[in-house]
Amino acid sequence: MPGSVPVTEKGRSTRARIVQVAAELVAERGAAAMSLDEVGARAHASRSQLYHYFEDRDDLIRAVVDATTTVVLAAQDEFLGDLDSWAGINRWFAALEAIVRERDARGGCPIGSLVGQLAERDPVARAALAEGFDRWERNLRDGLERMRTAGYLAPDANPSTLATATMALVQGGLLLAQVRRDPGQLGIALDAARSLLHTASR
Repeated sequence: MPGSVPVTEKGRSTRARIVQVAAELVAERGAAAMSLDEVGARAHASRSQLYHYFEDRDDLIRAVVDATTTVVLAAQDEFLGDLDSWAGINRWFAALEAIVRERDARGGCPIGSLVGQLAERDPVARAALAEGFDRWERNLRDGLERMRTAGYLAPDANPSTLATATMALVQGGLLLAQVRRDPGQLGIALDAARSLLHTASR
């Protein structure tokens, strides 16, 4: 039976605490090593509470995916609604670089990190991850559509294709920055994304 959606503030707080603890354990040890017993112990939640809010371990993992996406987007919130100008896109790119520098290029993309652990094991989690990336990409796609309407992009520019290509470069840059411990790798990828977008300008 599916877990219950909390209707009280206390219930929502308890569920959020469980998801937060699960996310911390996934970040520390990976999804495969996360156990419900450990989540319950760290979150001070009983087994009955875990199964009240989540159908099973996989349901909790999917909640972690959703929460991770929300955190990633919240960190960029002030920039994602302003991607309908070259200045706005440059501010977003600068913010991404700043985040990577602050973290010394550690951690990579939190959503991308979950892909390697879950995408081939759990089709529902893979779909949730795909939706997470689409939530992120949609901001750029919508901004580019507004730029095309305003005449900043050529009439035949394809905002959907440009947004997907840009996100691929962002993800590749984040991965290389993480592996090489070099924030400059993201900068190189973002320069390529910037050049790509400008090829569609009028």
